[in-house]
Amino acid sequence: MRNFVKTFTAFLLIQFAIAGFSTILAQDKISKPKKTETMKCWVSMDCSSCQTKIEKNMSFEKGVSDLKVDLPTKMVTITYKPAKTSPEKLEKALQELGFKTEVIADKK
Repeated sequence: MRNFVKTFTAFLLIQFAIAGFSTILAQDKISKPKKTETMKCWVSMDCSSCQTKIEKNMSFEKGVSDLKVDLPTKMVTITYKPAKTSPEKLEKALQELGFKTEVIADKK
């Protein structure tokens, strides 16, 4: 009977440990959503070829998760992962494509 009690107690302790560890892992996944930020930038593009050039090149920049290029307003909206890149790096990438740029401040 004593062996049964010791075995059962050990079994319960292991079950509580597993449940506690699972809860910690679940909370960690919940509290760390994939965070992205968005920047807007005026770009000196003049034609659809400029638009295509930006779309083809900027979509492959590290950390870029979404890209919208609006030719009539000359605005580029980039959604990116701040852990992988920054607005400064993204603006520099646009400039390296041969465009003049101006980051538009986010009004909050």
